[in-house]
Amino acid sequence: MPELPEVEVVRAGLERHVVGATITRVEVLHPRPVRRDPRGPAGFAAALAGRRIEAARRRGKYLWLPLDNGDAVLGHLGMSGQILVQPPDAPDERHLRVRFELAGSDEGRQMRFVDQRMFGGLSISTGGAELPPEIAHIARDPLDPEFDDDLFVRKVRTRTSGVKRQLLDQNLISGVGNIYADEALWRARIHGERPGDRLTAGQVRELLGHARDVMVSALGQGGTSFDALYVNVNGESGYFDRSLHAYGREGEPCERCGTPMRRVAFMNRSSYFCPVCQPAPRRRRAPATQGLPVPD
Repeated sequence: MPELPEVEVVRAGLERHVVGATITRVEVLHPRPVRRDPRGPAGFAAALAGRRIEAARRRGKYLWLPLDNGDAVLGHLGMSGQILVQPPDAPDERHLRVRFELAGSDEGRQMRFVDQRMFGGLSISTGGAELPPEIAHIARDPLDPEFDDDLFVRKVRTRTSGVKRQLLDQNLISGVGNIYADEALWRARIHGERPGDRLTAGQVRELLGHARDVMVSALGQGGTSFDALYVNVNGESGYFDRSLHAYGREGEPCERCGTPMRRVAFMNRSSYFCPVCQPAPRRRRAPATQGLPVPD
């Protein structure tokens, strides 16, 4: 699934190629990607005709394009979504779902929403140019200048849930997905099941720093791609997967200590870690009951 660096690469591409363009026509080729819009496919297309794209913004893994009337096109890539900018004469992609014809952009290009599995989608956020209300509950991401490090550290340390689960909580910190969580935890030498309230403030702050470093590195390399499903707006795949130290390396030697990396099931996904560098947390002791009266 595309994570923050991949989505940011797409946002930056849209900022370069479609901001300032006017949407002249929208063609919805499959209704599922616009299923969350109450207008339906025809209403979605009609509401966007003639609107100018003012900016390209992101909150966590969501993208939105503010429009000149105060609304916004809100999008999520889901598992396999792509937003491509193509010349009008480029052949249609196999899984093309929505086509935006643009005027005033680079050579009158088209913006295309392509999604093989169709877990992603687009909708119009009424009045959502500044921040769509549909995603106002999502926390800022660690690359956001307004992200509050101190607040994050305090919240993590008051929770008994595992720290990886917290890294994936979009209401606490957005944009950190499964791949980059495993990478940050490996760098910090912390097991993902370690409860937040059993970490020091320094450990949480170090982990946050590693999460930032991992995502900045991924941004510089265009994101992480394991197949053709993730590409940027020019159709190019990222290659940060060549720099991964933990994710996907089951059975391979840890690059620090040489111990074979392990994989365990986690929230319908997988977690990868070094059993030596990232020791599993000890179970909490049950409260002692010896000598206490037995209730009736």
